[in-house]
Amino acid sequence: MPKIDDRLQELGITLPAAPKPGGSYVPVILAAGMAFVAGQIPAVDGNIRYTGAVGRDADEDTARAAARTCALNILAALRSALDGDLDRVRRCVKLGVFVQCVESFDRQPEVANSASDVMLQVFGEGGRHARFAVGTNALPRNVTVEIDAIFEID
Repeated sequence: MPKIDDRLQELGITLPAAPKPGGSYVPVILAAGMAFVAGQIPAVDGNIRYTGAVGRDADEDTARAAARTCALNILAALRSALDGDLDRVRRCVKLGVFVQCVESFDRQPEVANSASDVMLQVFGEGGRHARFAVGTNALPRNVTVEIDAIFEID
């Protein structure tokens, strides 16, 4: 069994099926030794699990759970694009985290940590990445969090 699959098993993580795109785009582009993963939302089996703005419709813990779900969807999309072989990942380069929230909410980095932690747990030192975490007043389909990612691959 490949080592990343072993690591996922040790962590008790079962990746979902790769999400289908919600529009006219592809979920992952492989180019020049990089994998660019389109924004992933907190959906499981095609059903959106977390909606609404933090500070109005959702609390910070809910947003953190949404970010973790997005991270797992990122890994599922990446695994699909790499023909099931996450061992091809050299490192997570960057995460872009969008949090739907009220204007006064300023803890986007803490929400983003839930996704960052997944990358660190799964890839170890290769999971350390650059990141941005921003708040916005709206996201597609009213999701609480959306995250895109860039990976270096073999």
